[in-house]
Amino acid sequence: MAYVRKNVGALGASERRRFVNALLEVKRRGEYDDFVRLHLDHYTSDGERGLRSAHMTPSFFPWHRAFLLEVERALQRVDSSVTIPYWDWTRDRTRTSVPWTADLLGGDGRRSDRQVTTGPFAYGTGNWTLTVGVTDARFLTRDLGRAASPIELPTEPDVKTALDDPVYDVRPWDSTVKSGFRNRLEGWGTGSGSASWRNHNRVHRWVGGAMMGGASVNDPVFLLHHSFVDLLWQRWQRAHREHRYLPANPPPLGDLQHGRIVSRHEKLPPWDMTPDQLEDVARIYRYA
Repeated sequence: MAYVRKNVGALGASERRRFVNALLEVKRRGEYDDFVRLHLDHYTSDGERGLRSAHMTPSFFPWHRAFLLEVERALQRVDSSVTIPYWDWTRDRTRTSVPWTADLLGGDGRRSDRQVTTGPFAYGTGNWTLTVGVTDARFLTRDLGRAASPIELPTEPDVKTALDDPVYDVRPWDSTVKSGFRNRLEGWGTGSGSASWRNHNRVHRWVGGAMMGGASVNDPVFLLHHSFVDLLWQRWQRAHREHRYLPANPPPLGDLQHGRIVSRHEKLPPWDMTPDQLEDVARIYRYA
């Protein structure tokens, strides 16, 4: 029977406590840091050589779907009742709304060094020391809304622009494409500054701190953010049932993207699954 992922704002006190406690235990076991490494290892950009499986690529959605499932299984080994909730950043848009509460993820970073000092993931609790992808600070940092150069979270119309595009992705299958659902939601834009960060990418920028870069899994809000991104992919699938993941076939020899992206029926590293197999997860979970 499929389990349910809920809006984080709909979690009861016991559900919040169980979710947080499971995260802390997975961290204590060392598994959470392995997930940070996994994401960091697959954070390959357009400008780098080799396969892009997680970002700036058609497999952005299925890769993160598989990733969340791995994390969720680890959490459920601690507490079988736990699922990964989603943060709807089009509705919960302030620095004091969920999930930035003391019983969930804690709040913003303090002004001096952006260190998170409230909630269960504050460095002072001794339960959430960053060990992967950090240089100096070993504490969780945030800069909600970017105090020095404020930006806003994406809006419902921003998301609608992505959901209304019936084509999953387009050539050249990277961060430069200007149409296609995948990049409209992943959010790579042209130009510089805040105007070039859209939807998914803009949320990472809005949270700031540890959510910037390949080690962004260090902030557990990553999971809630990508759970909502996964939900939006499901909504797109329902709205455009006649459209599928693209490309259906690998780019041929001579194409600049040959060997650099994953087509529909190719295995998606590091898992023994294809994007085609990850398109329908109704048997595993659903969203409330």
